Amino acid sequence: MNIILVLIPVTLLVVGVGAALFFWAVNHQQFDDLDSPGIVPLLEDDPDQNGGPGQQASSEPSPTDSDSGVST
Repeated sequence: MNIILVLIPVTLLVVGVGAALFFWAVNHQQFDDLDSPGIVPLLEDDPDQNGGPGQQASSEPSPTDSDSGVST
C-alpha cells in the first residue's frame, strides 16, 4: 500500500512533463504543417542534381548492374 504514495507523485510528475513538452511544441510551431513533410520524399528531384559536379549521368547500365557474365 505504501507504493501508492510513491507512484501517485511520480505519475503526476510524468504527466506534468508530458503536458509541458506538448505545450512547448505547440508554442514553437512544431504542428503547423503536418502535410508537407510526408509529400517531400515523393517529389521529383531537380534535373540539375545528376550526381554532383564532375560526374556524368549515364543511361547505360554499369557492369555491376548486369549479370556477372555467367550463363547457366
